[in-house]
Amino acid sequence: MNKNIGKFGIGGKRKRTPTSEDPYMPAEGHKEPAICESCQALYRNKRWYLDPAEAKKALSDSSVNRVTCPACRKIAEHYPEGIVTLSGSYLWNHEEEIRNILRNEESKAVSKNPLERIMRMEREGDDLVIETTEEKLAEHLGRALHSAHQGELSVDWTEDHNICRVQWRRG
Repeated sequence: MNKNIGKFGIGGKRKRTPTSEDPYMPAEGHKEPAICESCQALYRNKRWYLDPAEAKKALSDSSVNRVTCPACRKIAEHYPEGIVTLSGSYLWNHEEEIRNILRNEESKAVSKNPLERIMRMEREGDDLVIETTEEKLAEHLGRALHSAHQGELSVDWTEDHNICRVQWRRG
């Protein structure tokens, strides 16, 4: 028996590199506790979360650090990590329902992670373009829309997994 063989899948875990490097997430984190001045998201235990009651207390506490969260910085600097393009005549015949689905999915995502947001949702020619602060949210929006309304769905990731482009079409 060869004693140099390790358990399957364990050997390289500590040598792995992250699949994406978000330039808006400081590796050292923020000084805790912190609150985003724009959206009132709270930062504690290296996590962002929403709690309106706690945010109200934090805003009146001078010892809480005032910062701008990564999502608010991405929005201010127009740095989308996900781009969803919707097209087809079906889209415009069901526009209100589709926009509601997208907003509801965003609300669910924000409740779990306040850094996952829709940056903008605008009509560009015959397309509806949605830009998101996180790439996984873009993929999720496309899959939710496809699940509800079928159509053709395409999800493409850049080689370094920093941007997700989602295209949905239904004629």
